[in-house]
Amino acid sequence: RHRPRPSRCWGHCGQALTASPPLPTAGKTPEDVVRRYIQKVKNPPDEDCTICMERLVTSSGYEGVLSHRGIKPELVGKLGKCGHMYHLLCLLAMYNNGNKDGSLQCPTCKAIYGEKTGTQPPGKMEFHLIPHSLPGYTDSKTIRIVYDIPTGIQHPNPGKKFTARGFPRHCYLPDNEKGRKVLKLLIVAWDRRLIFTIGTSNTTGESDTVVWNEIHHKTEFGSNLTGHGYPDPNYLDNVLAELLAQGVSEATLKD
Repeated sequence: RHRPRPSRCWGHCGQALTASPPLPTAGKTPEDVVRRYIQKVKNPPDEDCTICMERLVTSSGYEGVLSHRGIKPELVGKLGKCGHMYHLLCLLAMYNNGNKDGSLQCPTCKAIYGEKTGTQPPGKMEFHLIPHSLPGYTDSKTIRIVYDIPTGIQHPNPGKKFTARGFPRHCYLPDNEKGRKVLKLLIVAWDRRLIFTIGTSNTTGESDTVVWNEIHHKTEFGSNLTGHGYPDPNYLDNVLAELLAQGVSEATLKD
């Protein structure tokens, strides 16, 4: 496929951004992380804990599995922002089954507490401006993003190899105000290792390979024959919503 040649760069373009290593949790234990985001509930309602499916007024379904960690199985906590309630032991089990990055994500409403990071393997992100317009954005030039990830060894499964098919991958955004905002947020998502993950490919069925991680990109330049190109008037709003679901928002840029 023809790829337009790049023109002069702007901002940080041409810079190669490397994927960050896993972020440390500042010496916090899993118990510390869970306690940071909850308020204890003295009189829980007679409802299900949607993690273990036992009633909140009874002990956690993880009693006997994690009870040695010093958290009583009957304790219930309410997450601060969204107010959803769970057994503390269930939240601890959920955290230990995840990325252990110091953040929690409510399993009911997906609200994120702390800074969520992913399992994206090391690689390189580059971006630059090209002097061509995308369909639907005839008044704008185009931002081209290039992701490159080599094969390697998985971080979540030390010693297990993963493949990286189809790299480098080229993706496109219009060079307008909203497109530049999306680029800035994608840079944050890249730094937090959220753009890619290691899993099973939907197209080939191959396991232990680098796949997209719920933040859609446009990989087709001049048309939208595959659904991965332009015109798509809703794409920029959709990808902003997907970034927000990963905890990457405009407030991130202000911080």
